[in-house]
Amino acid sequence: MVLWWIGNAVLLFVVLPVVIALLNRVLSAVERIRAAADDILTHGVELTVELNDVPALLATTDATVKQVAVGATRYAGSVAALLPAK
Repeated sequence: MVLWWIGNAVLLFVVLPVVIALLNRVLSAVERIRAAADDILTHGVELTVELNDVPALLATTDATVKQVAVGATRYAGSVAALLPAK
């Protein structure tokens, strides 16, 4: 019966505080994750307002990409003329 009381005391004074400390660490990490997720949601919704101008920007980007492609093709042709044939 004495061993039973010693086991209960060890459980109460050693194991239970360790379990509570570990649970506290896990719950604090969960709270930080929840706060970060809420922050991401808030700023993500604010970011969607900035996406309204994307189609107009893409229209000008297509013309720029075509100009770069033409310039790169001319450059590659000039370089190919300078290099010896294999």
